[in-house]
Amino acid sequence: MKLIHLLALLPFIGILGCISFVNKVTPYVFGMPFILFWIVMWVILTSAIMAIVYKLDPANKESEL
Repeated sequence: MKLIHLLALLPFIGILGCISFVNKVTPYVFGMPFILFWIVMWVILTSAIMAIVYKLDPANKESEL
């Protein structure tokens, strides 16, 4: 499996795969319950990961020429 496929799979695993493990309210992070912080963190990380995937994708490099 290519690196960009593994990177694209990370947000899916982080949000949907691990949500049952982080289903807690008590540790508040930045004033949010932990589960809400987890989802917000993965939304931000998904944007960063997709930017990396975009840069690594060889199909995008062909259009620059």
